[in-house]
Parts: sequence; structure tokens; C-alpha cells
Amino acid sequence: MIVNLDAVLKDAQKNHYAVGLFNTTDTDMLEAAIAAAEELRSPIVIGTAEVLLPFGELKLIAPSIIAAAKRATVPVVVHYDHGLTFDRCMEALQLGFSSVMFDGSVNPYEENIKQTREIVKIAHSFGATVEGEIGHVGQAAAGDDHDVSLYTTVEQAQSYVASTGVDALAISIGTAHGKYVKTPKLDFQRLREIRANLDTPLVLHGGSGLSDDDFRTCVRDGIAKLNIFTDLCVAGERAMAEGLSDGLAYLEIRNRKVEAIKETVKRKMELFSSARRA
Repeated sequence: MIVNLDAVLKDAQKNHYAVGLFNTTDTDMLEAAIAAAEELRSPIVIGTAEVLLPFGELKLIAPSIIAAAKRATVPVVVHYDHGLTFDRCMEALQLGFSSVMFDGSVNPYEENIKQTREIVKIAHSFGATVEGEIGHVGQAAAGDDHDVSLYTTVEQAQSYVASTGVDALAISIGTAHGKYVKTPKLDFQRLREIRANLDTPLVLHGGSGLSDDDFRTCVRDGIAKLNIFTDLCVAGERAMAEGLSDGLAYLEIRNRKVEAIKETVKRKMELFSSARRA
């Protein structure tokens, strides 16, 4: 069934688990993620991001994600991740996404507030939810996950939520997108302080590559949604390479890839404690 973020994150926050967002660029990844959620009876967030559209155009992938979400026997949020432009966020809503993330974190603070507030107003009229970001989650390849000046403060988080009305808040505590070039060092004390001073569900981006202990601590200390993509790609790449090495045919390699991605999603769901919550 298709739902919005409110339908899954409020319970996750209350009962101390996290729901995974698994970005998908094609129906192979989509099939793997939905199958994992149904096998483990876990709520799930499925989506794609604006930077991924060159690899899976929105108009092409959206109908498949939405149809799969509607058929699913567990709650599925169809989420547009890291929307960078107003027009693309509106397109996602018009196509039927039940949630959007508007990432205005690279803009000046007041401009971020202004644009996010407008998207919240429109999305809510669709019955959809909005995730915003304050602070800035950078790129692992650039090494800016160690730049403390980009981290979210309690005061920023409180002001941003009050000014925009977002339904979920992505915060920066030391993670980054992509493959880490250095071991991430997360500021868990900062996370605990934000959680203690804010009722809005908190989101952590840049989840791929974190240790199991990092995940468990993030969930324990208040993260309700964790974003994963790179780890799915790594699992799929490894499976395809092994399939080629074993001399398998294309469709056999494809099935091995789907199975590998599914097992990666299932492992994350167990780590996030979302299994058997649907």
C-alpha cells in the first residue's frame, strides 16, 4: 500500500526503530527492495533522486514505483529524494509520489526557508509529506563529511522546522554521500541534543558505508529514517561481476543481481529494527 512519511516515521520514532529509504534507478532494484520488505514485513521508503534521473528518467521509473507500492502488502512511501529544483518536485507530486525531499541546503538560509515553505504548502495539498534539510550532507569523495561547520545545530533545526512546517528533517552529523574515502566519525552527541529538542522525525543521509554499530547507535539516539543507495550498487556490481566470471547468461546474471540487492536491503532492515513492524 502506498503511504506518506507520516504513516511510517511517527511510529518509528515512537518505538525506536528506523525505516530505510532505498533509492532505485530501475525495476531490478525496485523488485529487490519491495521483495525484501514483504519477506521481512517491514515498512519501506522507495524512491529516486534528482541526481539519479540521468540513469532512470522520472516519467519512466515513476509509474513502476507507484504501481509496485500500491500492490505491496506492506506500507511503501514513494519518495522523491534530494529534489534540487521546484519544477522537478512538482513533477514528482503530479506523477503520484507520496513524499518529496526538497534539498535547499546549499542555498542561503532564508532562501532555503522560503522555497521549502512553498513546497510544503503545495505538497500538503496533495496529501504528500515533505522532508527538508538543514546543515549540509556533503560528498565523501570531497572529504567534506569532516567539516564541522556544515553540521546541523539545535538552534538551526528548531528554527527551520518552525519556519517551514516540514514533516521530516535531514540533519548533518558527519555522514556523506557515496563511498567513504575516510572512516566517518559521527557526532552522536549532536544527534542526541537535536532529538531532545525537536519532535519532528529525523533523517540521516549518506548511510551506505557506515558500520553496524554506527547504524544501531543512530537508531538508538533518534534517527527514524536512513537513506541507502551506494551499498545497493556495490552489491549489484559484485553479483554481476561474479556472474560474468561464472559464465552465466544475461538473465541469470540479472537474477543474481536482484537477489544480491534484496539480501542487502534485508540486512539493513534488520539493522534498523524495522523488520516485522508492518
